[in-house]
Amino acid sequence: MSKQPKVYVVDDDQQACKAVLALVQTMGLPAESFASAEEFLDAYDDYRPACLVTDVRMLGMSGLELQERLNELGVTISVVVLTAFASTPTTVRAMRNGALTLMEKPCDDDHLWEAIRSGIAADEQNWKLEQRRVTIKQRLDLLTPKEREVLEYVVAGNANKVIANRLDVSIRTVENHRQKIFQKMQALSLAELVRMALTVGVISDSRNS
Repeated sequence: MSKQPKVYVVDDDQQACKAVLALVQTMGLPAESFASAEEFLDAYDDYRPACLVTDVRMLGMSGLELQERLNELGVTISVVVLTAFASTPTTVRAMRNGALTLMEKPCDDDHLWEAIRSGIAADEQNWKLEQRRVTIKQRLDLLTPKEREVLEYVVAGNANKVIANRLDVSIRTVENHRQKIFQKMQALSLAELVRMALTVGVISDSRNS
């Protein structure tokens, strides 16, 4: 079951923070507000899916520095950046940091909500994909080194006979490895196995026939 998305608002302007918080809450979503980037970083518990709405200019760490810190920590939630002092360098830096968009204050409620809604939708997809990657990697860890090697050949499109020749083993041995690979990876078809491999970057050019 999908988790309910959450919105985080980071702004040291109390009135602006309350306005965004009220908008989100009227849309029926849970929201939390923080008066500083540092306060948010101390409290954030990796909850996903989520959307972060942050001001640029704040006492202490700026909204752009917050983005950069989140990137360093590997936190990939969607970010909407707000500023009353828009400039080309600020916009470029925010977008390079991975912001969904940068909006000038005061924001139109409809436009802000649309940005938040888009951020939530994007983060839901990213979160599901990340969870999928974790599951696949856990299954990969169950493979023996030889099974992992056979897997790379299989998903690169090599036939059993070719794999057997390259590994200097019997075709029967390759077939046994393939059977165990499908079982451990919980793949119902070759196409599904290949999709899993692509998701986590298993396929190696050196295995191509």
